[in-house]
Amino acid sequence: MKKYQCTCGNTLYFTNSLCLSCQRPVGFLTDAQVISSCDINSDGHWIATFNGKAYKQCANYADLNICNWLIPLDSADSLCQSCALTETIPDLSKPDNLKLWFRMEQAKRHLVYTLNKLGLPIIGKAQASDGLSFRFLEDELEEALYGRELTIKNTVTTGHSNGVITINLKEAEETKRLEMREKMNERYRTLIGHFRHESGHYYWDILVKHSPCLDEFRRLFGDERQDYQQSLERYYNEGPAADWPDRCISAYASMHPWEDWAETWAHYLHMVDTLESANEYGTSLENKTLANPLIDDYPHTATFNDESFNTLIEDWDKLTNLLNALNSSMGLDDAYPFVINERSKEKLYFIHLLVRAI
Repeated sequence: MKKYQCTCGNTLYFTNSLCLSCQRPVGFLTDAQVISSCDINSDGHWIATFNGKAYKQCANYADLNICNWLIPLDSADSLCQSCALTETIPDLSKPDNLKLWFRMEQAKRHLVYTLNKLGLPIIGKAQASDGLSFRFLEDELEEALYGRELTIKNTVTTGHSNGVITINLKEAEETKRLEMREKMNERYRTLIGHFRHESGHYYWDILVKHSPCLDEFRRLFGDERQDYQQSLERYYNEGPAADWPDRCISAYASMHPWEDWAETWAHYLHMVDTLESANEYGTSLENKTLANPLIDDYPHTATFNDESFNTLIEDWDKLTNLLNALNSSMGLDDAYPFVINERSKEKLYFIHLLVRAI
């Protein structure tokens, strides 16, 4: 993630809606893909200091302060690209749901930013039946027969189906997410991680399902035609495959080829986004500045020894070693508690080539 600069010289960040130095309103320009401070003219239009163009707030920015994205003034849209993808929002009459919805949308905007930077197609279900949409749902509770204790009547399962990504609202609550992480014996569980993983299922349909590379996918990840429900039950009854550390990026990836792909896809997005941030801050390790993989002139060739992929892996290895060491010094868990084995590198390379070919 990049940082930006207000016209007053103050640093602006992706989540800002106000410059804390000069008090100018701030928004993300959806057409330019940058954060900009703005001046509001006599007509109430937002004039971006970045390019002098006129914008309007996304309706979720203007009405609820859930968003911080701006739309070109002449656009007929009332919602920004990211908010328009949301099909179902939480019940805002309930305490804390506005805050939890904000966290959901913030993570989704982060995802959409990265997908745009990679040049991946983002088409909403309003435009195409096979498009993408999001539902943010919460478990349905019921009151016990005796007493006032609430129990779960229906549990919302985070997942993807035919372009619809559903995420349980409790994933936006830190304590509940940590509780699930312990229950599922996971070393890493984040809100942005859910968005990246579930987007992988959607992009498998877009990039792999009917493509010439399906055979190569099956060689690397396995045959996705094996019964998913049986694989799921086996995973939760017996645990991950014994050899998963040698061929998968995570234990859960060994459950089914679709999950292997989605986990690897999520890690690819972790890598490119975090390395962009490191590059933006001028991070240099071993006398070499870490490269930004989200720029057009990032080195690439169409050979197996793809220079851009080698750079990506080498820089990621250096950076995560540093991040884990820093976290350890602070008494925190590893920022990246994974080891990328050789088989997973092949899978990441497969995704890298698919993305670079777009």
